[in-house]
Amino acid sequence: MIFKERYVLIKRLLQLCFCLFASTLFSQGNSKDPAYEKFRKKYWEYEENDKRAFVYLNQYISYAKSEKEYSELFQAYKDAILFSENQKMQYADSAIAAAKQSGNRDLIGDAYLSKGAIYYFNHRKFQLALNEYLTAYEYLENSKDELPKYQNLYHIGVVKSYLGYYDEALKIFKECIAFFQINIKGDLHENVIYNNTKGYLNSLHQAIICYQALGKKDEVKKLLDIAAVSTPQTKDFSLEYSYFKKSKGVYDYYDKKYSDAIADFDQSLPGLKKVNDFTWISYVYFYKGQSSTKLGKQELGVENYKKVDSIFNKHKFILPELRRNYEELIRYYKKKNSPKNELYYTNQLLKVDSVISSDFKYLATRIYKDYDTKQLLEVKESLEKTNSFGIVLLSVSGLVIILLACMMFYRVRKQKQIQQKYNELLVKIEDEKSQETEPEPLKFDQSKNVKLDQNIVEKLLNDISNFEANEKFLEKGLTLKKLAENFKTNTSYLSQVINEYKGSNFSVYINQLRIHYATQKIYHNREWRKYSIEHIASASGFSNRQSFSNIFLEINGIRPVDFIKKRIKEVESGE
Repeated sequence: MIFKERYVLIKRLLQLCFCLFASTLFSQGNSKDPAYEKFRKKYWEYEENDKRAFVYLNQYISYAKSEKEYSELFQAYKDAILFSENQKMQYADSAIAAAKQSGNRDLIGDAYLSKGAIYYFNHRKFQLALNEYLTAYEYLENSKDELPKYQNLYHIGVVKSYLGYYDEALKIFKECIAFFQINIKGDLHENVIYNNTKGYLNSLHQAIICYQALGKKDEVKKLLDIAAVSTPQTKDFSLEYSYFKKSKGVYDYYDKKYSDAIADFDQSLPGLKKVNDFTWISYVYFYKGQSSTKLGKQELGVENYKKVDSIFNKHKFILPELRRNYEELIRYYKKKNSPKNELYYTNQLLKVDSVISSDFKYLATRIYKDYDTKQLLEVKESLEKTNSFGIVLLSVSGLVIILLACMMFYRVRKQKQIQQKYNELLVKIEDEKSQETEPEPLKFDQSKNVKLDQNIVEKLLNDISNFEANEKFLEKGLTLKKLAENFKTNTSYLSQVINEYKGSNFSVYINQLRIHYATQKIYHNREWRKYSIEHIASASGFSNRQSFSNIFLEINGIRPVDFIKKRIKEVESGE
C-alpha cells in the first residue's frame, strides 16, 4: 500500500513537513515590569505578518533598550519575528544578540531555535535549520525549564521524520504530546495554555505524518479523531486546522474516497496559503492531482501536478514523497507523444533528486554525529559517575552508534543507486516496447568476418532466429556443443556466426537472452512477481539462484529481488 512508500529514500523525503512553532508561541508573558505586558497586549490581537503591530513593538524595543533589560529586548525581537513579513531573519539575529547580552542560556537556546524555525518554515533550508537546532541544543540540554527543551526535541524529531526515520521520530513526538498535553489545562497563565496547545497540536500532526508513512491507518484515524475535538475553532488555530484537514485528505485518498479527499484538500489550502506554507501547499496539490486522476479527470490531475513544479521552481525545495509528481508528468507526456515536455519534466526530476540527495547526505551526518552520538555520550558520562564498570560497555555503545550511522549512510546511498538503476532499466524496457515489431530474420552480411560459405552462414542464421523465436534458450544445461548438434553443424562454425552476428561469445549470448526473458516476465506478469528468485531462475534456464542474480545484476545494473520490489511498489502506487 502507498502508506508504506516514502522517496522515496529518499520515498520518503521529506513524506514530512514541519509545523513551525511560531516564534512568539513560547512567550510566557511573565514580565516583572507591567509596562512590557502593556505593550504586548496592544499588539497581540494582530495576525501574523501584520505590520501594524510595530507601532507598539517599536515602543517596546526602545523602552527595553533604554532600560537595558536584555531579556525583555530578546522577547520584543522574538515577537517582531511573528509580525514582520520580510525581516524575520534580521529580528532573529537581533534576538540572539539580546539573549547573549542577558547571559541567560535558556533565552540564547530559544533564540537559536527561533532562527532555525525561520530557516525551515519560511525558507525550507533544512541544512541551515538543523545547524541552529543543534546550537540551541547546546544551550538547552541542561535547562531546568522543560518547555524549550521539548520545543527543541520537537524540531529534532522533524528532521528525523524528513530523513525517513519514522519510528525514531515517532518516539520523540509521543514524548512531546505527553508533555504538552499536561500543560494545556489547569490554573496556568493563558499564554502558557496557548503555547502548549499549539505544541500539542503540532506534535499530533507530526505523529500522524509518521503513522501515515509507516502505513498504520488505524493509528492515523485515532489521532485525526483526537485532533478534530482538540483543535479550537478560532482564527488562532486556523493553521493547525489546515494541517489536520490536509492529513484527513491523505487518509481519504488512501481509503479511495477521492471526492472526499479533494474536499478536505480544498478546505486546507486557504490556511496554508495565508502563511505561504509552500511545502504543504505543493503536497496538497500533488494529492489533489492523484485524486483527480483516480476519478478519471486526468487533465485536472496534470494541472495540479504542474502547480507542484511551479512551487519547486520558485523555492527549490520539495518533499521526497513528491518526486512521484514528476513521474506522473513524464508518463502523461510520453503517452501524449510530446518529447519536449517529457524532456523538461525528466530534467526537473533530476533536479529534484539532486536537492533531496544533498539534504539527506548532510542532515543524516549531523543528526547522527552531532545529536544521537552526543546523547549517547551524555548517557555515558552520567553512568561513569556511578558505575566505573560501564566504561567498556558504553564505549562499545558509542562505536555501535557510529557503525549504525555508517550503515544508515550506506542504506540511503544504496537505495538511491537502486532507484536510479531501476529508472534506467524502465527506460530501456519502454524503449524496447516502443520499438517492438515482428523480429526480422538474421540476414547474411558480407562485412562480417566469417570465413564460411554463404549458404552455411544463412542456414545457421535461420536456425538462430528460430531458436530465439521458440525460446529454446530456456533449456537447462544448454551448451555450444548441444546447440551445434541441434543445428547439425560443428561448434567452430556456430561460434563464429554467434560472435560476429551477436557481438558476444556463446555464454554471454545465452545469458543475455535469458535475462531479457526474465526481465520482461517480471515487469509485465503479476504472477511472476510472486515467484521466488529460485523459481524465476529455474524458469529462465539457470541452474541456480546465485548465478541468475549475479548475471541479472551485471546486465541490468540491479538485483532481481530489488527489481521485483520496485516494480510491485510502482504497480501498487498506480492502482
